[in-house]
Amino acid sequence: MAVARLTAKQREANRLLAGPARNIMLRGGSRSGKTFILVRAIIQRAINAPESRHAIFRFRFNHAKTSVWSDTLPKVLKLCFPRLLVRFDKTDFYVELPNGSQIWIAGLDDKERVEKILGQEYATLYFNESSQIPWGSVETAMSRLAQKCELAPEIAQATGRQFLALKAYFDCNPPSKLHWSYSLFRAKAKPGTKEALPNPADYAEMKVNPADNADNLPAEYFDVLTSMSAAKRLRFEAGEWASEVNGALWALEDRTAPDGKVMPGIDSLRITPNQMPEMRRIVVSVDPSGTRGDGGGDDIGIVVAGLGIDGRGYALADETCQLSPEGWGRRAVELYHRWGADRIVAERNFGGDMVRFTVATADKKAAFKEVVASRGKAVRAEPVSALYEQGRVSHVGVFPDLEDEMCNFTASGFIGDGSPDRADALVWAMTELMLAHEAAPPRVRTL
Repeated sequence: MAVARLTAKQREANRLLAGPARNIMLRGGSRSGKTFILVRAIIQRAINAPESRHAIFRFRFNHAKTSVWSDTLPKVLKLCFPRLLVRFDKTDFYVELPNGSQIWIAGLDDKERVEKILGQEYATLYFNESSQIPWGSVETAMSRLAQKCELAPEIAQATGRQFLALKAYFDCNPPSKLHWSYSLFRAKAKPGTKEALPNPADYAEMKVNPADNADNLPAEYFDVLTSMSAAKRLRFEAGEWASEVNGALWALEDRTAPDGKVMPGIDSLRITPNQMPEMRRIVVSVDPSGTRGDGGGDDIGIVVAGLGIDGRGYALADETCQLSPEGWGRRAVELYHRWGADRIVAERNFGGDMVRFTVATADKKAAFKEVVASRGKAVRAEPVSALYEQGRVSHVGVFPDLEDEMCNFTASGFIGDGSPDRADALVWAMTELMLAHEAAPPRVRTL
């Protein structure tokens, strides 16, 4: 039986994975062998520490099953560990080794399964295709990286260590520099807050590209990469983070227009809560989806925004959630009362009167306005983008997931992963506060 021979780059990556850093990112172009070498490393760790547990996460469970469970995992076992007899549990989707170690496969969109898996502790967590995984999900999973496992006696003797070191592995085709992966592994800063990491040496990254895996790819594949747009080639061939999305309606940093005018970015307009003026009006804006609240649908975008007595708009909170209609209806009403809002604004994009009914069920006295999407998301977003360019909107604090969606919005549409539910809720809020033809009478209140 043929046994896989690692490429020079994979051997280099293997040394990094076994090194002192606890969190390691392999980033680069597609089909470069990143998943193969990371799965191989996890199996080796499971062999080295009897009774250890390890988890491989993707954002969608279906993708984890088709990509890792059915393809990469069996391939790595066959090519790298041909004499290792393992048991595939096809009910709970984990592999058990003869020494009692287990490797679990999970999708972070499956709430019930994630709760079951995160009821245990692990020695290794691997976030596959992490550009698709929200930072909040990563943080939650990382709380379970806590299993203390003794190494097999022969491994302990050879290494001089008694226990298996805890490791978190990541891989991605790099998105823009707005993504948490860039903040964590290149800027060495905490995602969202941008605070410096307390131990930056614990975060290591390495680039692995298709050219490094050329012996295992058909020559024609490189013709496919060459035919891609410059932006796609940067990500899928060169394996580099983009400075910003080309043609994005929003940007974090200031931009210069063709006429030389400087358009302020979100960061330039950002303020702290103690800098916020009194609000004339506040709305809670909801972008509903057809989700059942089981993690299988899109997020329900919920954004709180206000119009200050200075005539400027303020993004006050991003309370986006993955809840059932009853759950997000209660959350919208709770925010309505907490912020002393004037009304709840929600898009009627499915189910007829279902949105109005959902809010009324939570509180029939809450002021409610239903808005109808007669134009596409990008068309609705452009006038709100113009308000930011004019310096008329500020974010009160940092909203990393919302801002990432905004900076992936172009005049041609949204080019990020999934649906821009947060950004769409923000657009509805600012439209209601600053662009609607019929403005409600102002109320002045102190927050």
